[in-house]
Amino acid sequence: MTDTSAAELTVSAPHRELLDQVLDKWSLAVLNELCERPRRFNELRRLIPVVTQKSLTATLRKLERNGIVERVLLSSRPVAVEYRITPLGKTLRPPIDVIIQWATAHMPDIERARAEFDAADED
Repeated sequence: MTDTSAAELTVSAPHRELLDQVLDKWSLAVLNELCERPRRFNELRRLIPVVTQKSLTATLRKLERNGIVERVLLSSRPVAVEYRITPLGKTLRPPIDVIIQWATAHMPDIERARAEFDAADED
């Protein structure tokens, strides 16, 4: 690897913050659902039953703040809100798919390494 390519892969604090916010487990689950179509909050809760209301709210706010998801007011009486993936958010799909493909291809090696590590840790 040349110095130029190494510099291109430097992960700065802003990169880490963004990746932490966009690639955490709840964000990935929300993005997976919103890639299909816009969803209301309670629909997301039903589709991701293990997420708490507080965590889902925080996740949606993080994604909205980063321009990945938009909150659309459908009506004001009663208040009805829908969450949609933005054009910027849609650009996340290809790199996430690559990471998932990598994980799938290497999962046997990863599981073997985990087992070896855990066995050595017990000694």
